Amino acid sequence: MTIRTYNLFISHSWKHKDDYNHLVNLLNNKKYFSYSNYSVPEEDPIIGVRTDRELKEAIRNQMIHASCVIALAGVYCTPSKWINYEIELAKELGKKIIAVVPWGNERISDVVRDAADIKVRWDTDSIVNAIREVCD
Repeated sequence: MTIRTYNLFISHSWKHKDDYNHLVNLLNNKKYFSYSNYSVPEEDPIIGVRTDRELKEAIRNQMIHASCVIALAGVYCTPSKWINYEIELAKELGKKIIAVVPWGNERISDVVRDAADIKVRWDTDSIVNAIREVCD
């Protein structure tokens, strides 16, 4: 059985890294699912950038490899200039966006909701099925 590896960029806020880490753990523990993570977690930041422009270019260089973008859709995302930039970049690059509604949230970011090609709840199978749907 050959398992396809999906290239993912997970848009998230470093201030809410627990959501990001929980999502990565869900994906890591899913049987018969393989992915490469092109996002920029706090513990592995992009080194050597000094300006917002350099950081934008570095994010572009990461995202260009992704098959799709997963955006954590907590309401905390709306004021984040970086999440907004990542969504704009995903659209510019023609990447499908999967909005994941964080566990227990009823409300989600308008920015993420409006940009999403598909919205899913915080459930491993729903997230993986969405990845397969938009990337295959």
